[in-house]
Amino acid sequence: MISTKHLEQLIEAAIFSSVKPLSVKDIKEKLLAHYEVSTPVIKQAITNIEKHYQSRGVYLVEVASGFQFQIKAEHNEDIARLTEEKPQKYSRALLETLALIAYKQPITRSEIEDVRGVAVSSQIIKTLIEREWIKVLGHKEVPGRPSMYGTTKAFLDYFSLKSLEQLPELIPIEESSIVNGTMQDIMASNE
Repeated sequence: MISTKHLEQLIEAAIFSSVKPLSVKDIKEKLLAHYEVSTPVIKQAITNIEKHYQSRGVYLVEVASGFQFQIKAEHNEDIARLTEEKPQKYSRALLETLALIAYKQPITRSEIEDVRGVAVSSQIIKTLIEREWIKVLGHKEVPGRPSMYGTTKAFLDYFSLKSLEQLPELIPIEESSIVNGTMQDIMASNE
């Protein structure tokens, strides 16, 4: 039998020290394999840990792959000063491509090019696959059988999302505002 305090400390330490999010299944089957602890008891322990960290500089968050600790947003800028590494900069083209894949998946490279109006560099797709943010979901049943891309759990984890439903809602911009209007007109049409 494991005490509630020991269970919470063990789970807290495991999540804190893990390089990737930990699922309840991993916690139960790997961390607590030598203990008889039910899933509801594990979930309650996680809830208690979450409550404990509500007033701290970090908090426990659930993402697609499980639970991880994160720095509270209001501390990001100050904490960033501790690292000499510059955060990775991504091109607008890469971010637009990633956004199209996230919102329109499964989507082919030619469909991305049709929306963006420019060719998608092979390097962009390669970078997104290497970051494990996208993967090939299959091939479209058309001549040439192009790859269809979609996002991964690593994408959701990186952007602190549990599911794609948490993506911000797309706000359609009227084409006439883009062609005939100024930036103020565009912003006013979105209010």
